[in-house]
Amino acid sequence: MHTNTHFPIASLFAPHPFPLTLPHTHKNPTELPRSPFTSLSTHTLVFAGPFFFFFFLFALLLQHIPVFRLSHLCSACRFSYLFFSSSFLFTRLFYTVEDCVFWQCTKCEVPSDPAYPVCAEKVEFLQAQWRSDPCYAFYGVDGTTCSILTYLSEIEDFCPPRLGGNQSEPPWHHKPNFNTQKAEPRTTLEPLYELISNSSSPAVRFIRSRVERMSERWIDAGLRLKQSSNKTVPIQMKVLLYPGALAGSVSQRFAAMVDRGGPLGELVQWADLSACLTILGHDLTFSTSQSHLNYESNEICRGSCPIQRALTFDLIYTDYHGLAHLKGAMGLAFQHYQCRFRILDSFGTEPAFNLESYALSHGYKTLWGSWGLQPLQYMTMFPHTPDNSFLGFSSEDAVRREVREDELQPESYRKDRIAVIYGKQDYMWQGKSDYVEVISELLETHATVYGPLGHSSNLPSFVRNHGLLSQEHFLRLLRRAKVFVGLGFPYEGPAPIEAISLGCVFLQPRFDPPHSPENSEFYRGKPTTRQITSQHPYAEHSIGKPYVWTVDATNRSDVREALRAILSTEVKLFTPQEFTCWGMLERVHGYVTHQNFCSKSAPSWPPESSLRLHLGPLGQSCVSVCQRSSLLCDPALFHHLNTPAVFTSTVQDADHLFPSYSPWGRHCALQQEPLLFSCSGSDPTRRRLCPCRMHFKGNVVGCM
Repeated sequence: MHTNTHFPIASLFAPHPFPLTLPHTHKNPTELPRSPFTSLSTHTLVFAGPFFFFFFLFALLLQHIPVFRLSHLCSACRFSYLFFSSSFLFTRLFYTVEDCVFWQCTKCEVPSDPAYPVCAEKVEFLQAQWRSDPCYAFYGVDGTTCSILTYLSEIEDFCPPRLGGNQSEPPWHHKPNFNTQKAEPRTTLEPLYELISNSSSPAVRFIRSRVERMSERWIDAGLRLKQSSNKTVPIQMKVLLYPGALAGSVSQRFAAMVDRGGPLGELVQWADLSACLTILGHDLTFSTSQSHLNYESNEICRGSCPIQRALTFDLIYTDYHGLAHLKGAMGLAFQHYQCRFRILDSFGTEPAFNLESYALSHGYKTLWGSWGLQPLQYMTMFPHTPDNSFLGFSSEDAVRREVREDELQPESYRKDRIAVIYGKQDYMWQGKSDYVEVISELLETHATVYGPLGHSSNLPSFVRNHGLLSQEHFLRLLRRAKVFVGLGFPYEGPAPIEAISLGCVFLQPRFDPPHSPENSEFYRGKPTTRQITSQHPYAEHSIGKPYVWTVDATNRSDVREALRAILSTEVKLFTPQEFTCWGMLERVHGYVTHQNFCSKSAPSWPPESSLRLHLGPLGQSCVSVCQRSSLLCDPALFHHLNTPAVFTSTVQDADHLFPSYSPWGRHCALQQEPLLFSCSGSDPTRRRLCPCRMHFKGNVVGCM
């Protein structure tokens, strides 16, 4: 005898999950449940039968129109097919289970997890493109959200592991080899010479000549590190050095400028970084070949999925050009291995420009930013902002070995009455005639401006131009000179630091108003909001008088007064500790040993014990707040104070100014996006909560 069970037609269109109760229980869990239709009485079917027949006939027809497929009508469960039995008009509806077990449906929602920032983006991509490569179907992707999430969590690692899924790591997650060999400091640079000896590139030749000139000091620094008892000896890293500016389409243009007075700052950094890593005992590969990069990348990833084998290199040092090459060559593998990249970035990349979605929505989108790396992966020439890692370089100082100032003889810093002008190309001198003329009244004025054969110079007649000098001859000239004169450009290069190391006083123009992306063609498009107050802000603020004089170059009296003060002062040779071979070696050693951007956990270095929490005044960045107390802002410590316990009540959002406090409305805000932790951001309506720490003078990496 059948029980009359009420089954409303509307329940077919009910939103997931279906509000149905099953009239039968099943002892066998593997048996599909009986369809609710089997409990309908014959009387009910007589009246409902024609409706159901036409409804399902309509549904079958719609299945041939992609837009109206039944799978789109039901968000979680898809009816696969229908068939009719001989005893009833139809007795059973069969369905396949995508996310439904016994009518209890599990909705597959894309998780929002800061540890997997591109999960949603990858799901959206595969929903549209999963048919583009058969490998996706091979791994079980069928276009549904659940199958895509399973693939992205088990075969790749763009999404967090799913409950009940395969929790084992893909084989390519592991290191290619379990190298336990320690990186013992070397006392020779021969391994590096073997890597860079055969190149005919002028840029690589410059790198080698610089390494050779400074080899004695690098070896001395290595011996000092070896004798240091408090240094952790890291595992030997396999490191790729790939200067992208020397590879691909831009390489010829860049290489041609090396012998024509072009910028050499980046090459100085590559030379010193190469020497540093060699002395530290790591296994280096130096390449300027884009085809070599493509070969290495093809071995990692062929086709769209999955990654074939682990990346050979533990670390890859490159630049913005190289980053674009890597993305093009590595394809899918790029996101997996970007935590191993270190980007030489002379002028720095602030967090607000780094995260593409944030940059687009807040007006920070530029040509160079939006790579979504950890901001500390960008390595700068000078310590512009602690949001990036300060790599620096080593100055070619006047003495062969690093000795104490009190060991130098007085004649070491006696100088001729000579000024050497900093500017190797004609255009740098434009509009500077009055400024240079004042200098020539008090000093014999020398220049090293490039000029091709037959080219008539536009320099003033009172300037003695040596033409473009080799580095050795240029250093010899600086050893004689009393003053090294900046014209206002190039910005923030290594030459002023090296001139000061050789006993020169650096004279430079002040910028009023400061140069910035808003008013400077050079800085426009660069991922920074810095206000540049002079040609060389580091020299102005971190060194200062008597070694650095910053003047109004349009004010003859100001220039003349500064020169008279310089001529009456005898300065000693001076190299900031952080720009010596030892200082750079110590810094790079700290980065290689402690920086780990591949870990999902919060950074453990510097230790929490070094944190000094400061709440700044309105409108000040954390850089300024910490500096005011002779401390350093360290973004790696933000996570310790970005907690509700710090404030009595909070709101959360993604903003490069958070965590902070707003007196208007008494709002305390926490940071939702770790990539936006920023020491540099400021706003007149907010008081920044800042993670400061003590540090050794001349060593931003070391903690106290």
